[in-house]
Amino acid sequence: MDAGADEAPLVQVEDESGEKDLDAALRCLEGFLALLGFPDSSSRVRLAASWAAFLLLGVAVPSAAIGLYQCSHSVCAEYKVHQFELCVLLSQVLLAAVSLACISRNLLKYGIRRFLFVDQHHGHVERFQKEYVRKIQEFFHLLVRWILPCFIVMTVRETVHFMHTFHQSAWRSTAVLMASMLSWVYLTIILLSACLLFNLVCNLQIIHFEDYGKFLERDVETFLCLEEHMRLRFYLSKISHRFRIFLLLLFLVVTVSQFVTLFQTTGYSGNINFTNAGSLAVSSVVQVVVVVLCLNAASKISHRAQGISSLASRWHAYATCCPIGSQMRTANGSGNIEAVSASSFLRDYSESDLESLENVATYNNAQLTSFTSYHKRQALVIYLQSNPGGITIFGWTVDRTLLNTIFFLELTLVLFVLGKTIVFPSL
Repeated sequence: MDAGADEAPLVQVEDESGEKDLDAALRCLEGFLALLGFPDSSSRVRLAASWAAFLLLGVAVPSAAIGLYQCSHSVCAEYKVHQFELCVLLSQVLLAAVSLACISRNLLKYGIRRFLFVDQHHGHVERFQKEYVRKIQEFFHLLVRWILPCFIVMTVRETVHFMHTFHQSAWRSTAVLMASMLSWVYLTIILLSACLLFNLVCNLQIIHFEDYGKFLERDVETFLCLEEHMRLRFYLSKISHRFRIFLLLLFLVVTVSQFVTLFQTTGYSGNINFTNAGSLAVSSVVQVVVVVLCLNAASKISHRAQGISSLASRWHAYATCCPIGSQMRTANGSGNIEAVSASSFLRDYSESDLESLENVATYNNAQLTSFTSYHKRQALVIYLQSNPGGITIFGWTVDRTLLNTIFFLELTLVLFVLGKTIVFPSL
C-alpha cells in the first residue's frame, strides 16, 4: 500500500514536469514565429503589423538596395546585375508571401496547440510529451542546420559581388550589402520556417502511427483499433486540408522559378560565374531544400499510414492460424528450441531483423479466437486496406508513387528546355 501510494505522486510529478516542458517548448516556438511575423493571436493589429514588416523588410529594403546599386554600363552588362537579382528577389518574395499567408491563417484560426495537434482535447498528450518536446527541438536544429551554410555562402558571394561591381563609397557599399543580407535572411527564414512547421506537424503524427502499430502487440479490442485509426485518418485529412494550398503554391512557384533560372542561364551568351550568378545558385538550393523537406515529411507519413494495413494483415493471419497455449519456437545455433513471444513476431522488422527468424520451426498464438472475432478482424483489415490514408493535395496522395511521377515529369521538362536553349553550331 505504501509503495503504491509513493508511486502515484511520483507519476503525477513526472506528468506535471512533462507538461511544463511541453508548455515551455510551445511558448518558445510561438515566440519565434511571432518574431518572424506569424501572428500568434486573433488580433487584426498584429496581423497588419506582420504584413507591414514583410512589405518593409521583404520588398522595400531589397528593392531600395537594387535601386541604389549603380555601376558602369560595361560592368552591369558583363555581370547581368539587375536581371539576375530581380529574378532572385521576385521568387523569394512570392515564396515568403505564400508561406506567411498560409501559416498565419492557420495559426490565427487554430492556435499553436491545435495547429500542431497537441491540444489536451485531442487526447494522448500525457504519453507523448517527451516526444513532442524532442520534435519541437528538432525544428530549431533543422532550421539552423539549413540556414547557416546558405548564409555563409550568400555572405561570401555578396561580399565578392560588391567588391567587383559596386564602385561607390565604402559606407554606401556597406549599407547596401547589409540591407541585401538582412532582406535575404528574413525572407529565407520565413520560407524555411513554414516548411519546417509542416514537417513538424507530420513528424508529430508519425509518433501516433508508431504507437498505433503497438496496439496489435497487446490484447486490444478490434473496435478500439478501428476507432483509433479513424481518429488518425481524420487528423491526416485535416492536415491535408490546412496545407494543400500552401504545398500546391510552393511547388508551382518553385517550378516556375527554376525554369526561369534555367532560361536565363542557358540563354545568356556571356560567362556565368560565382560573382554574377551566385545568388541564383543559393536561391535554387534553398528552393530545392524546402521542396525536399515538404515532400519527405508528406511521403513519410503516407508510407506509415499505408503500412498499417500490412501490419494488421499479419496480425490477423497470426491470430487466425495459430492454436492456443504456446508460443512461437525457433531453433538457435546449438540446436535448442527457444520461445519467441507473439508480440515480438508482430513487430515491423527490417530486412536484417528478418534474417534471424529464417529458422522458424513452429509458432502458436496466445489466445483462442472465436468465429465472431475472426470476422471482426477481417472487417478491420478490409477497412485498413480500403482506407490507407496519407497526406493528399486535392485528392492526390503524396507518396512514393507521386514522387516518382513528379521526378520524371520535371526531368522531361528540363530536357525539353535544354534542347530548345542549347544550340550547337553546325560544322
